[in-house]
Amino acid sequence: MDGNTTMKVRSALAALALLALGGSISGLSAAEGSAALPAAAAIAAVEDPGLPRFEISFDESFAPFDEPAAVAVPEHAVDLATIEPPAEQPGDAIGGGVASWYGREFAGRRTANGERFNPSEYTAAHRSLPFGSRVRVTNAAGESVVVRINDRGPFHGGRVIDLSQAAAAELGLVRAGSGRVQLALLD
Repeated sequence: MDGNTTMKVRSALAALALLALGGSISGLSAAEGSAALPAAAAIAAVEDPGLPRFEISFDESFAPFDEPAAVAVPEHAVDLATIEPPAEQPGDAIGGGVASWYGREFAGRRTANGERFNPSEYTAAHRSLPFGSRVRVTNAAGESVVVRINDRGPFHGGRVIDLSQAAAAELGLVRAGSGRVQLALLD
């Protein structure tokens, strides 16, 4: 088969597939579907004995998605609307200052505790807090995020903590690059 014939066959098959898709979406019955697809007969004229023949069929037993399926609720299920979030732990205030952040350019590098840095996790670098410490970082607007210390830093004057990109985004510090925060040790 030359390239020109192959292209015609492929075009005919693509057109046939589109017609089949159009028929299945419209929900036509078998009688309506064959009358609504006169081009299928013209496309079928371009047949190649080496290719499989596709025929359009309409399944009458197909149930539309009009009715939602019933879901059995176990008797021990809990109504999630009644669950209250845990009260925020106040933590021990350990001061404040300027927080900065680091992101994708450090992704995959080893942190000071040996794990690989992931900018989408809620982690941070601090000069002296023990690794694994959880710290609540609160911005000037009162929004807060809890981070886990897994690295050392920041090594830029005047900054008290370096946040991961995800934590900084939660506090709205990504665009500014840095911002004033208050720190509270939770552990």
